[in-house]
Amino acid sequence: MPSGAGHGERDTRARVARLILEHGPITASALGERMGLTPAAIRRHLDALLGEGMVEVETRRSRSQGQRGRGRPAKWFVITDAGRNAFVHAYDDLATSALRFLAETAGAHAVAEFARRQIADLERRYTPVVQEAPPHQRVRKLAEALSADGYAAAAAKAPQTVSGEAGGEQLCQHHCPVAHVAAEFPQLCEAETEAFSRLLGTPVQRLATIAHGDGICTTHVSPRSLCGGTDADGTDMKNEESGRTSL
Repeated sequence: MPSGAGHGERDTRARVARLILEHGPITASALGERMGLTPAAIRRHLDALLGEGMVEVETRRSRSQGQRGRGRPAKWFVITDAGRNAFVHAYDDLATSALRFLAETAGAHAVAEFARRQIADLERRYTPVVQEAPPHQRVRKLAEALSADGYAAAAAKAPQTVSGEAGGEQLCQHHCPVAHVAAEFPQLCEAETEAFSRLLGTPVQRLATIAHGDGICTTHVSPRSLCGGTDADGTDMKNEESGRTSL
């Protein structure tokens, strides 16, 4: 084996793990297609990641998919806590210790203020990107900006309500660089959620967080039409309503 082959194998394996982190649950065939690898090659990397405890098979999904069709059911792979930890930025322990000291010496309100100041830089950078986009594209633009900062984010339509009305959108973050710190100091998540609401100009609600043990940070974004904003096509709902009234 060439001297650089070992590094190449590790780099490819890290890419496989990253794809599972961002897009899991995902099958081996889907991974192979995304990376241009043969079935034998992708199986080799998955076996290694399974052996290292970096990924695992989501048995419930694999079982349910197998019941729908004939033949051997496809396995769906997800990242494990150990795998997620491999992507967590360094200095978590130092950051946690610093925030503990701040909380002990200045109180919980000081931690909240620190969190707001930390997120202020992110909000300042994202504001022109998000607010210059049409209203119906802002969640997607925010997701793209977050992904560029390592949050592996994506935007999707939220499920419809019981009455069949549009359920708004969901912002999903598959990776959180500060998850271990936020597990002890939820003020970090709260400050981020407040910033999302300001950036998008509509109420948002955190449904799940990696810091609390969920697989993905999920934020529900309310339809702007419920807040007198614009509908999914960017139409100004206030103007449209006043136009109807004057008829």
